[in-house]
Amino acid sequence: MIEASAIERYFTRSDGSYLFARWGRPIAPIVFGVEDATLSVVKGAFEAVCQMAGHHMAETDPELGSNVMVFFFREWDELLAVPDLDRLIDGLAPMVAKLAEAEANQYRVFRFDETGAIKACFIFLRMDAVLSALPAETIALSQVVQSMVLWSDLAFTDQSPLGQLEDGRVVLRPDLGALIRAAYDPVMPAMSEDASHALRLAARMQVAQGN
Repeated sequence: MIEASAIERYFTRSDGSYLFARWGRPIAPIVFGVEDATLSVVKGAFEAVCQMAGHHMAETDPELGSNVMVFFFREWDELLAVPDLDRLIDGLAPMVAKLAEAEANQYRVFRFDETGAIKACFIFLRMDAVLSALPAETIALSQVVQSMVLWSDLAFTDQSPLGQLEDGRVVLRPDLGALIRAAYDPVMPAMSEDASHALRLAARMQVAQGN
């Protein structure tokens, strides 16, 4: 069980502010830049995590068509050639320049509805030597977990959200699975900027464990 103080850290950003958000609509993903086999792996990861969280998926989003867009590519500059992406991502060019300079291999951009709930997520994966060495299942599960809620920018700098079983399979850490389930409990808000929200999450996890 995660202590409330640890939960609070998962959603406390580097500027000291607390910010939590979860999806407020069914997730409708689409994947670019991979073969059909990898596409199935990514969508399978979304299905598994959504089922665990008690959240829904959909074939299409009525407003956006697809509300999760996952891009696999080799160089950041390739994003500048994607049709209309600059209309979906404000400041695309400077973002690409900054990420290229930092030699980053992943980045996520979230968009929110009027209530503060997540309504869209753009996942960018530059397949450098590090990512290319990982199994598709590991990459997919890691990205899905990091897009299910709005984690702090510091949340996973020291420890991965995934763990490894004795047989070598990579899985979502049980403590984070329980946290995500609590976050999607219908009694919990879709967005919160109050650190006391972490206490409520801890309480929901205790209730679930008691059941």
